[in-house]
Amino acid sequence: MLRLKKRTVVVVPMPGTFLLDIAGPVDVFMAADMLLDRQGYEIIFASPFASKKIPTKSGLELNCDVLCEDIARPVDTLIIAGFARHQLPAGHPFFQWLRDIYPQLRRVGSVCVGAYALAEAGLLDGKQATTHWEYTLEFQQRYPQVTVDTNPFYTKDGNVYTSGGVSSGTDLALALVEEDHGRDIAVQAARKLVLHLRRPGHQSQFSSLLQMHSLENSIAGKLHPWLMHHLADDLSIEHLAEQSNMSTRNFARVFLKETGVTPAKFIEKMRVEIARKYLEDSDLSIEQIAEKCGLGGLVSMRRTFLRHMMVSPSDYRRAFRTSLHTMNNT
Repeated sequence: MLRLKKRTVVVVPMPGTFLLDIAGPVDVFMAADMLLDRQGYEIIFASPFASKKIPTKSGLELNCDVLCEDIARPVDTLIIAGFARHQLPAGHPFFQWLRDIYPQLRRVGSVCVGAYALAEAGLLDGKQATTHWEYTLEFQQRYPQVTVDTNPFYTKDGNVYTSGGVSSGTDLALALVEEDHGRDIAVQAARKLVLHLRRPGHQSQFSSLLQMHSLENSIAGKLHPWLMHHLADDLSIEHLAEQSNMSTRNFARVFLKETGVTPAKFIEKMRVEIARKYLEDSDLSIEQIAEKCGLGGLVSMRRTFLRHMMVSPSDYRRAFRTSLHTMNNT
């Protein structure tokens, strides 16, 4: 039997990150390694600091094998799990180490906000990347030279890979295994860990369509309580302007300036946001939800929901319905 050459995967865990940021991808590589008769991957944990001990959000402490600066062997894949901004300010030696080792790597990747480390080191300049959906605006503002799209679970641009929030690192690891050893091994690893090889939908399933905290003093923020009780009504721009005691033209101009979207697009997002809550927490039929939220009929709601959430209303309900409710009705 032909013996495969093990690929060295170096994982750099950041202090205070979720354990799943680290454990998810590592378990995928180890599951694949077992399927490949222990000839697939070797995992090395490397600390970006002077100490090899890395605390996590769960309270568990990781003991890394080596300090990043002391890695002397060839590295196939480097993965940054999380990011410790308060401990890694701009100019920290870790970023120079990243820049220096990058040309020696076959590929480099990040899990969740680990994309910040890659961006800070300049490895994402001119590239497309993703990160946790909560950091969309902040990441775009901080790194304007990076094309940010936080909808996908993971992205690839050249030999640089980024993944979204927390569990998305597992999706990325499965994609890397498939890239290395083919679909069959990746599928077997996914089955072993009871995972989807490719999850349906995008991060948009988890994110909030409307960031109301940033709209508190805007026209949209002031209208929000009233809109909550009138989603099923005909919410024309004329009606909204009248409710705000403004001319239609001035209302449209100010609304777009404050929110970045037109009134019609805002209303559509709000209707989908409320509809998803009904799908999660109520026994209403999809037709009833469509009517209550002003989304038209079943076909119209499905089309609108797919455009914003990347999944159908029925698939969303299956994925996110209140767990205890589901258990009590099985």
